[in-house]
Amino acid sequence: MITTAPVSQPGPALLFTRSLLFSTGMIISLILVGTGVLLCRPLPFERRYRFAQLWSRFVIWWLRITCNIDCHVSGLEHIPEEAVIIASKHQSTWETIYFQQFLPPLTWVLKKELLVVPFFGWAMAALEPIAIDRKAATAALKQVIRQGVERLKQGRWVLIFPEGSRIAPGERGVYGSSSAMLAVNSGCPILPVAHNAGEFWPRRGFIKYPGTIELVFGPLLPGEGRKTKELNRLVEDWIEDTMTRISQTQPKPE
Repeated sequence: MITTAPVSQPGPALLFTRSLLFSTGMIISLILVGTGVLLCRPLPFERRYRFAQLWSRFVIWWLRITCNIDCHVSGLEHIPEEAVIIASKHQSTWETIYFQQFLPPLTWVLKKELLVVPFFGWAMAALEPIAIDRKAATAALKQVIRQGVERLKQGRWVLIFPEGSRIAPGERGVYGSSSAMLAVNSGCPILPVAHNAGEFWPRRGFIKYPGTIELVFGPLLPGEGRKTKELNRLVEDWIEDTMTRISQTQPKPE
């Protein structure tokens, strides 16, 4: 288990005030940048993406300023120069924002319902995600493979949350096989990622708790020469073993 110096928790009133201040800034910036992304839609993808990164960079900075939530990253030596598939633990909204400002241009695999969310979904649609219908599992998997291979050939990284939905700290979801199947079909390796963001930004909680998120990039897991089931098990084992090591606290109340 990784341990860090304990962060004293402010009282409930101060936690609420800080979280409210953060959320207000996050929403206002989303409206401004989201509108800008929509206006940039006729421009090449790279320019749209760079403009959208302004929001993710602001949010991560604003989170640190208002809520005293920082991040410690390890495993940087595993990040390659070429496009790969990212298979990440999903505990919070935090990681969906952090990856955009930290990694090269990427494509999200997400549920299509998110694209109708005002400003956020509209801007996200302009960034060409792989928007799937999770109710149509077989069709969704084929779509991830087809469009995922296309994005990887374009030099874009593909971000997949194998568990699908956000999972509370200390829990494990069912790992879908889309990242492993995409790796086997594309020949691109998987970059596994573990983090404990849910301990500080709970999946359904408004209150944000101060502290340092531990984010760990694992060694690349090649898909060539492996069966989908075998590769998926390697991804799950690495992520969950690392989660056990970096977990610092019991789940926060939601």
